[in-house]
Amino acid sequence: MTPYRRLGCIAPRSVAHRVTSWAAVRVGGVRYLEPIALLAAVVSLDGADKGTLAVNARSLEHVFGVGHTSLGLLASITSLSGALFTLPVGVLTDRVVRVRLLGGSIVLWAVATGLSAAASSFTWLVVTRAALGAVTATAGPTIASLVGDFFPASRRAQLYGYILMGEILGTGIGLVMTTALSSFGSWRLSLAWPAVPAILLSWRVWRTREPPRGGGRAAAGKGDGKADDRPSEPDGGPQRPGGSGALDLPGRPAAGQGSRPRRAAVLREDPRRLPVPAAFLYVLRIPTVLIMITASSLGYFFLAGVRTFGVLFATGQYGISKAAAGALAVVVGAGAVIGLYLGGHAADRLLRAGHPNGRVVVAVVALFVSPLALAPAILASSPLVAASLLFLGGIALTATNPPLDAARLDVVPSGLWGTSESARTAVRTLGELAAPLLFGYASAHLFSAHGLRWTFLLFLAPLTAAGLVGLLALRTYPRDVATAEASERAVHGAGKP
Repeated sequence: MTPYRRLGCIAPRSVAHRVTSWAAVRVGGVRYLEPIALLAAVVSLDGADKGTLAVNARSLEHVFGVGHTSLGLLASITSLSGALFTLPVGVLTDRVVRVRLLGGSIVLWAVATGLSAAASSFTWLVVTRAALGAVTATAGPTIASLVGDFFPASRRAQLYGYILMGEILGTGIGLVMTTALSSFGSWRLSLAWPAVPAILLSWRVWRTREPPRGGGRAAAGKGDGKADDRPSEPDGGPQRPGGSGALDLPGRPAAGQGSRPRRAAVLREDPRRLPVPAAFLYVLRIPTVLIMITASSLGYFFLAGVRTFGVLFATGQYGISKAAAGALAVVVGAGAVIGLYLGGHAADRLLRAGHPNGRVVVAVVALFVSPLALAPAILASSPLVAASLLFLGGIALTATNPPLDAARLDVVPSGLWGTSESARTAVRTLGELAAPLLFGYASAHLFSAHGLRWTFLLFLAPLTAAGLVGLLALRTYPRDVATAEASERAVHGAGKP
């Protein structure tokens, strides 16, 4: 008997093993745990870094002698740099070893973070933060592409949801860490600390084995049309298109509903060999991709406005302090985590149950429900009532993301996953840049009293519009999935579409 057992305790190693076993059951197998943790850590680091400027805003204004407008410009330049650089990064994602690209970019990320903390002038700070935005542009396309190859299509929304939770958790941890360091140390230290975990993470990402491209489209079944979701899948992972395994969902249910590929859109050559303009043009000609880019951008537009003016609105509308507004943000964050879990699970369950439009349905329903919860929360005067409604609104808002992200991979040939994600990220970021300006203008010039309240209500309209746009995907999604599957077969020589 070990000393731990004599003391009636559980050995730390045993606790870790039990936690790992429980998590493996939740995600569908031990082989999925490492990539989920790794990719979640990347988005977590990104979320943590984004909060450093907000926490240090007052110190930066004092040190460099600038005002709110200059700091807003700094944030906009960082975002714009990321939007521009994500386009070439998306192409690179499809054509180079992704774990090397991501690992190397995280090293540059750490360097840019350290240089921004060492800034001796505001111009230096602007240049280094713009460089940081360019480097962080790598995360979106590479993560989307790796998700497609690490995980089978029938579980992709669920597992994508776990990864996206990393951003929310990272943002919370980052705010706590940055606030603590800024209180007990200098602003430089609180701005630079993300560089340390970035170096450690880059080493781990660099050592990760690159998954076979296109592997997530095939299951390990033997032709029965059902996805093999057993935790004990062989280490070799799902088979490549053209192998002996049956196609994984959602390709089969789309075909089972009588969906035929758009023959003019079926690729006959490796999409990674397409000229760059042709690659982007092909992606943007996929109807479902255009629909999802539009719906996603409308949703993120509203979130960007809330992120900018949320604390100011809460303190004025509910009559609470900034600390209480921060607690309200925690409540919304908890709802957001639950929404990611529910959205991913519901979408995949519907898909495996034989509903080819399951992912689209979950996303559209969540988009329509969001304004129904958020409108009364905006009009409420009681912080307790508002908290419960905002909690529900947080669930609905984030429940759209895993289904939409997974569905976008379903309708694009695997060789263009990075290109597709970079196009979406660029459009979404441009929408986010416009949101603070439009929210501010509307609250100041369109409404004379309670400006932010009526502005928030007005800009719930894009969420409803996103749901209406998403309805169009109910018609286009199955056929675009069939087209993507036909392209995979044609490229890999598995037969004629």
